[in-house]
Amino acid sequence: MDIIYLHDLRIDTVIGVFDWERRIKQTIILDLEMAADIRQAAATDSLEDTLNYKAVAKRLLDFVGNSDYQLVETLAEKVAALVREEFGVPWLRLRVNKKGAVRGAREVGVIIERGTRS
Repeated sequence: MDIIYLHDLRIDTVIGVFDWERRIKQTIILDLEMAADIRQAAATDSLEDTLNYKAVAKRLLDFVGNSDYQLVETLAEKVAALVREEFGVPWLRLRVNKKGAVRGAREVGVIIERGTRS
């Protein structure tokens, strides 16, 4: 299995359960690892034969930027489903970081894996 990754994608969105969080946008940080077979793309040197990480990033910037979930868990599940369904990714690992959410902690969030590694 090959992995195409997208790390440190920063997106401003409404996320949180407290009233003050519902009135502002906060920056969340996504790290995404996606299973892909890159052999065909390596052989043809063609973007059409690979998972286009720029297209994934653009879609996530739009989707997450316009979302308003309360929990990072919900956001993580929705992002994972979107990537798997829209980009045909059989397996992914996603880290959603809500930096600064807990005083004294540098980072806080969730890591999920969905799909089957092959």
